[in-house]
Amino acid sequence: MLAWFGWLWFNPGASPYRYQLAEEGNVSQFPKLGLEAWPDLSIARYEIYTEGVDQPLAAGHTARRGSGAPVLLDWENRTSELIVSVDRKLSELTALAGAIAKHAPKDALVLAWWDTSRQINLMSGRDTLFTSHVGEPLIVPVMWRDRREAIRKYENEFWGASANDEERARFQRFTDALLAEPEQGAAILRELAGAREAYIAIHVTDLYKLGLMRPEQFDITYKNFPMEGNMHGLIGYLKQWMQDNNFLTYTLQSLDDKMVRAYFLREPKSSETLIAQMLPFTQSQPLDLQAVQLIYQQGGYWVYKIPSAKVSQEVPAVPAQSAPASPASGS
Repeated sequence: MLAWFGWLWFNPGASPYRYQLAEEGNVSQFPKLGLEAWPDLSIARYEIYTEGVDQPLAAGHTARRGSGAPVLLDWENRTSELIVSVDRKLSELTALAGAIAKHAPKDALVLAWWDTSRQINLMSGRDTLFTSHVGEPLIVPVMWRDRREAIRKYENEFWGASANDEERARFQRFTDALLAEPEQGAAILRELAGAREAYIAIHVTDLYKLGLMRPEQFDITYKNFPMEGNMHGLIGYLKQWMQDNNFLTYTLQSLDDKMVRAYFLREPKSSETLIAQMLPFTQSQPLDLQAVQLIYQQGGYWVYKIPSAKVSQEVPAVPAQSAPASPASGS
């Protein structure tokens, strides 16, 4: 890993990594992925490499239908720093997509982070508010931040389907909703959805992405913890670590059988946002949330129904940040 950072330091300018195709084929050639319900998809597995490092830094699977642009299905980071995307389990996504396809009306609209939206649209056939590669936030290690523009250009070229200005503006409005207090946030979501029956799907990793986009409005930090012994012992350790570091509340993401990732909020204002109230922090009650109605939960995914529009009123937007001042951190 030291060789990797050394190479980055002395080679500025271009994107510091490349996607390398490891294998590709139809669904039947990837039986471990559990994609039998989507036999028309073409699957590819990519690894990320950088000069001076023999092993991949991250890996994930993509899917596409016909000549469409590829959609990222899952991702595994293999370094201490997150690269390109956050870790997510494909088994949770397939369960979510199957449930939406089975239970959501065919004319319903699903609101979700742009990457989740593309997955849901591909695998459930339901309309989503976002269909393009918005590419926000750009998830890069500290040593790569001076190459943001080169990385952004490379990412847009690789994934295609880049969002236009209108879709990017809608996405900023969506993040406004997540940062607002629950009632105001739900009103913004309804504004975005129009008159259609609509749902919002949130994943616990959206917390980290929101913190990268709006660090001055949403103070989020994560830390990985090994699963050693029983869950009771881990929870006790988490609570003590939280108190020692002056955090207010936390929620968990299961990475695998041996590791969990805890997301911590420090400020009361962050814990009172719509997104924090929709997720199982120690100081939130998703089942009791009135602004939106919980209808489904699977792993890190939480799906809520957005209430119908009430008396029309103008809802002020939460101010957007054009550039992060200090990104969410991890260790």
